[in-house]
Amino acid sequence: MAPMSDRTPHSFPDLLHAQRVWDTELPSFDPATAPPAPVPLFHSWFAGAVAAGQPEPHAMTLATADPEGLPDVRTLLLHGADERGFHFASHATSAKGHQLAARPYAALGFYWPAQGRQVRVRGPVARCTPAESHADLHARSTGALAAALTGTQSEVVDSVAALHRAADAAWERARAEPDAEAPTWTRYVVAPAEVEFFQGDTRRRHIRLRYRRAESGTETGAWTRELLWP
Repeated sequence: MAPMSDRTPHSFPDLLHAQRVWDTELPSFDPATAPPAPVPLFHSWFAGAVAAGQPEPHAMTLATADPEGLPDVRTLLLHGADERGFHFASHATSAKGHQLAARPYAALGFYWPAQGRQVRVRGPVARCTPAESHADLHARSTGALAAALTGTQSEVVDSVAALHRAADAAWERARAEPDAEAPTWTRYVVAPAEVEFFQGDTRRRHIRLRYRRAESGTETGAWTRELLWP
């Protein structure tokens, strides 16, 4: 029998076990040099991911819970990261919008395999102002506006043909009316209560640095930093 490395994988277990992780040189991370707040470190790591050629480094997972407390997750794009928190946008009438209205708390996850890095964020979620939501939508591409104008997100659609008809009409409207309103489009911001930075290591000596909001009674906006076992 040929050695496993010479066999062509056919089954799912073979394909799964044939995958490799971090077959590249990974950057080092000294947590002692980390800034006192998480957002500047996130900006630095994001820039590093872009420089390393990481595809779609602004893609992230968003985890929410429905009114019964059951978890839900999806991938979407980061729209900003500043002193207020981490920004994204969606329709308030979407599944995630309804979930956030019922339970305004979320978790975010970023994974940049080009550098073996992850960032995890947890915190309460707030809706931005209508003016910010309008500006968010119209700062993006025609395609993004067309998508926002297509149908009712998360609702059942009758057929692919119906989807295509609605999408074509939305594209025409987006081109003709670049300032068209999408009333339910909403920009949200996750105000981080915890942010964890994970630096992978090929010898599995992973570095995990967690920022947590300081206990009440301490300086407003202060963070505590702590290392976690991998």
